[in-house]
Amino acid sequence: MNLNEFNSLTDLFFYQAEKQIPESIFLEWLNPKNKKIFTWSETSSNIYKFAKILKEYVREDDRCLLVSENRPEWLISDIAIMLANAITVPAYTTYTENDYKYLIEDCEPSIIVVSNNEMHKKLQKIIEEKNFIKKVITFEKIDGVDYENKYIDFNSIIKTELVENDKIKNLNLKRTSPACIIYTSGTGGNPKGVILSHGGILNNCEGACEILKPLIDKRPVFLTWLPLSHSYEHTVQFVQISVGAKVFYAEKIEKLLDNISEAKPSLMTAVPRFYQNLYSKINMNMKKQTGLKAKLIRSTISLGKKKLLNQKMSLNEKLINCICSSLVRKKVKKQFGGNLRAFVSGGGALDKEIGEFLNAIGLPTLQGYGLTETSPVVSCNPIHKIKVESVGPPFKGNQVKIAEDGEILVKGENVMLGYWNKKEETKKVIRDGWLYTGDIGELDSQDGYLKITDRKKDIIVNAGGDNISPAKIENQLSNSPAIDQCMVYGDGKNYLVALIVPSKEFKENKEKINEIVNEINKNLTLIEKIKKFNLINENFSIENGLLTPTMKVKRNKVIAKYKNVLENFYKN
Repeated sequence: MNLNEFNSLTDLFFYQAEKQIPESIFLEWLNPKNKKIFTWSETSSNIYKFAKILKEYVREDDRCLLVSENRPEWLISDIAIMLANAITVPAYTTYTENDYKYLIEDCEPSIIVVSNNEMHKKLQKIIEEKNFIKKVITFEKIDGVDYENKYIDFNSIIKTELVENDKIKNLNLKRTSPACIIYTSGTGGNPKGVILSHGGILNNCEGACEILKPLIDKRPVFLTWLPLSHSYEHTVQFVQISVGAKVFYAEKIEKLLDNISEAKPSLMTAVPRFYQNLYSKINMNMKKQTGLKAKLIRSTISLGKKKLLNQKMSLNEKLINCICSSLVRKKVKKQFGGNLRAFVSGGGALDKEIGEFLNAIGLPTLQGYGLTETSPVVSCNPIHKIKVESVGPPFKGNQVKIAEDGEILVKGENVMLGYWNKKEETKKVIRDGWLYTGDIGELDSQDGYLKITDRKKDIIVNAGGDNISPAKIENQLSNSPAIDQCMVYGDGKNYLVALIVPSKEFKENKEKINEIVNEINKNLTLIEKIKKFNLINENFSIENGLLTPTMKVKRNKVIAKYKNVLENFYKN
């Protein structure tokens, strides 16, 4: 299958659906209260039925807002919207009423697709206010709404009979046609709507399939748990189609480990925060071991790192490493269902120590890099040559270069069509066909691997004019099991300070946190050292507005909330 030959994502789906055994299971939701299973044949049929209804209410390039937790109907809706010549606008379920109001007023959707009562409550007021919203389609029956007029029940659509004439083909779609508008979660102000093309996402699928080729020896199994409204997971669903995968949708994040045991995935995608938590948990469990077990674990980590870094091993070390694989790595893998071939990390920088640790204990972790504006992947480490300090070589079809000030520039089909309703902002970031990413990096002259060194706008410039990377210091602090989250501050100041959210066990133990900070300071330069810190009880979360939906700290919001605390650091 040559992904270059497809004009659209809908073409890709129906091509793959025809190749599969019609009655083989394609999509399954691991929600015991609402079990959903769809075969390839049912998925295909439901997409046609849904698209037929949509075509009655949408014109070319009309927007359709999709607000739902991850479930099979999400993929069906997304592809049906495109087939109807409209544009999907996915939105996070964690958004507030004001967030939805902003999105709806910005993109003016003709159709809103919403999953359940809880989601609908946050949308109801604005649905009633806006005349441009023609229909609301619900996955579950919503209480007290008018299904005779404004509302349509998804289940009533898919229960209708499919006739041959319903199998519409959208011949108007081209690789340059807009497929979706994904609003960036934004660590600063209001989110911007990124318009991604069919070709941009297909181009990403092509690069992903190259990476996955050595990892697939039979039908792959994916467990989807990152929000499908995020560009990373949104594109992953088309990679899943490209490789003919079976897809499980996690019930909810609290049930993730149970869902992993049930689904037994061969591949999993996640953001660095997931791996950071995983690292802390595994590390804490390993530290509890004593005697021979402890010695075996130490050998597993040290020899695993040696192998990862292609360092020479003696015959004795090779033998011990084989024993470690059999007794330790196999056991670790079993906790993740036993079939896991690789984790893929994206959506932020993965700490080098965490990357080395996970690979060493038998959980191959491929770090990649991208942003919503690049559909989203730019590069990724291949399994045969993992360099944990890097984000791998650029995907085929991507051109990457480094500007004079160190900024990473990207050119290719995967680059967005632009920001919705924001021509001037589009012109600022796309110049002469090059996307200015806002990330700082370097290209390895030996093999062209890309390395991210910082985020341009997150660099702290101290009173002396020195540029300091807060991410580097924050990663080192967060790697300690005693620290859950932190934020380093000091723009325009004489020294750096930190806000630290301790883990539950260390909430009252400032002395222990002080020890950790002092230890980390030993490995930092004079201008990077943390001079003072303050413990805060409230976690940075999506709910309190201090984290983006992809678990990045909203620095501006944290600074605004703790302004007095931060400024008091500099009064004495």
